[in-house]
This record gives sequence, structure tokens and C-alpha cells, in this order.
Amino acid sequence: MGDRRTAFETAYDAALARWPVPVRPVDVETRFGRTHVLVSGAPSAPPLVLLPGGGATPLAWSGAMRRLVAVRRVHVVDPVGDAGRSPATSPLTSTGDVVDWLAEVLDGLGLGAVDLAGHSYGGWQALALALDRPDRVRRLGLVDPTTTFAGFSPGYLLHAVPVLARPSAARMRALVRWETGGRPVDDAWLDVAALGAEVSTAAPVRTRRPEPARLAALTVPTLVVVAGDGRAQDPRQVARNAGRLMPRASVVTLPGATHHTLPAGAEQALTEFLR
Repeated sequence: MGDRRTAFETAYDAALARWPVPVRPVDVETRFGRTHVLVSGAPSAPPLVLLPGGGATPLAWSGAMRRLVAVRRVHVVDPVGDAGRSPATSPLTSTGDVVDWLAEVLDGLGLGAVDLAGHSYGGWQALALALDRPDRVRRLGLVDPTTTFAGFSPGYLLHAVPVLARPSAARMRALVRWETGGRPVDDAWLDVAALGAEVSTAAPVRTRRPEPARLAALTVPTLVVVAGDGRAQDPRQVARNAGRLMPRASVVTLPGATHHTLPAGAEQALTEFLR
């Protein structure tokens, strides 16, 4: 494990060195463990907090940073207990734990109500906070969120089984290459995600789709970004259910985007939403 962790940390540092704007790492103490956060943008700008997908690390947001820092002070969270730099002292085991952890991160950063966006599992986490503590969320961006408006597609689960059963860098790379259909992805990020599969020991919280009545009642301005060519879930079902369950939300489908080419491809939609 030591050699694997060293390889992961080296890849993380290499990818962070390519972060396209000035960045300052900070650590926030929570009762679940120290949480690492990458901060970029003007201190006077309104705060935006970003959550990556499971195992993706904050580096998944690198491709979106140039546009986002033009309108916000951006805080990219390294989820506690995941493959990154936020070791858990107490694992997240429930939706309530996720909400409490995120609220403690915001408190530790000295932030009140924030704009909040998450990709994949991070989208589910962001929505959980907005539903339970809407006073902490000014605007909400859900970038191809999983187990929120649709389940995983059978084909994706079939290709993910080898990664889940015997995690390895090669299997993670194969999953991403299949899901993206050969479309370009950030090689530095993929190195981190692939090596992260070998060092992560945390299991994500068992997710359940939010109750329709709670979604319909949410008044926080919300943008749902759907990967038009995604293979992780049925894009048409995601867009249809998001529009039906959250009639106040704006739903945007990005043609050509896949689950793993996001969140980089969502920067324009998010920036326009935040203006």
C-alpha cells in the first residue's frame, strides 16, 4: 500500500501543478476528519463550493476553473474518507452524516450561504445539503448527478463490476475509456483517478433518490446539467425526471458530453447560471 500511496500522491502533485489558476490548499477540521480544500479566485468574490464525484478528487474540476474563478471565489472540496487528501477519522455512514460534514466544512471555511455544485456522487451530496439545510445554499448546480433522477445503466454497472470487485488502475482506466467512448480526458486527472482506485478504502454512503415531494418543494435556484452522450445513466431519463420532479429547475443537456468528460465540459453552463 505504501508504494501505491506514494504513486498516488506523486500523480496528485503533478496534476495540481497544472491547476490553471493560482491555488491555495487549506485544511478544515471536522468531527469526521480533516478535510482538504483547494481555494482559487478573488477573496472578495462570492463563494462557490464544488464537490467531485466518488474517487475523482478535486482535480476533476481543473478544466472548469478558469471560467469559474472569473465570477466566484472557488473552494473545491476533497471529500473526507475518499482517495484524496482528507483522511477520515469517523466514516460517513448516512445522508445525515454527509449533511453534517458539509455544514462543518462550510463553517470551517467561514462561509455562510454559498453557491454549491457537485458532479456525479458529489451532485447527490450537494442536493442532500440543499434539501436538509436550504439556508446554506444560494444556488445549486447538479452536474450529471447519480442516483438522483435515474439509476445507473446496466451497461455501466457491468463495466464497473471489475473496478468494484478488484480495484486497479488499469480497470479504472478501462471504465473511463469505455464510458467516454474515446473522447479526450485530462490525462493528469485520469492518472490520479486510476491510482486512487488502488488506495481508496472508503465505501460511499448508500444513496437513495430523494423523495419527489421534497424535490418539488425545494426553492433554491437549481441548474441540472445532463451528459447528453453519457453511459453511466440514461441521459433522456435524467433530463425528463429532473424537469418533472423539479419544475423550478433549469435543465440543460450537453450534446457530446459523457459522465467522465464532465465536469470540465459544464463550465459554460455553470458560469452563465452563476452570473
